[in-house]
Amino acid sequence: MSDIYRQVEDLLTRFGSNAYVGEPVSQKEHALQSAYLAVKDGVSDTLVVAALLHDIGHLLMADADGILQVTDGADGEEKAAAGIDTRHEVLGRSWLSTHFPASVSEPVLLHVDAKRYLCAREPGYFETLSPASVRSLELQGGPMNADETAAFEQNPFHAEAVRLRHYDDLAKIPGLDVPDVEHYRERIERVRNA
Repeated sequence: MSDIYRQVEDLLTRFGSNAYVGEPVSQKEHALQSAYLAVKDGVSDTLVVAALLHDIGHLLMADADGILQVTDGADGEEKAAAGIDTRHEVLGRSWLSTHFPASVSEPVLLHVDAKRYLCAREPGYFETLSPASVRSLELQGGPMNADETAAFEQNPFHAEAVRLRHYDDLAKIPGLDVPDVEHYRERIERVRNA
């Protein structure tokens, strides 16, 4: 078992029971449901791992020197309540890019922009967002403008980010029975060693 799998398991086990910023599920439930939806969709191992870890940035924080530290996620809850965007997607990408290829870390970075993109481009999408997602959308810049959507579409990982965003939006079902972290160990190992 690799060090990275142990780190993922530890983060989700120690801090995953914390609430997922205004949603009816925990961080761990949300992560596992997102990965489960990706597996059901038949996507690549890299996108399954990205789905599992897309919100790992909620469990990290940067110190004054920009060094990532593990946190229990409570700081993010407090900042969100105070109207501060924690940029969890940037923290997540920073951590993931040291362990995984860009096909994992870049969709994670882009999953917030994918929400902004879908609000601008997909009629009716905004109405499907949870109240917590609507609040965070405001903090994250609101729907994209035409220049932003064009730039987003030029990113080579934009399609994966949009798929990931849809898993993220659907992974908020209290009590849903899905496989645990151990189920994803081999995928994590394969992607890590690719």
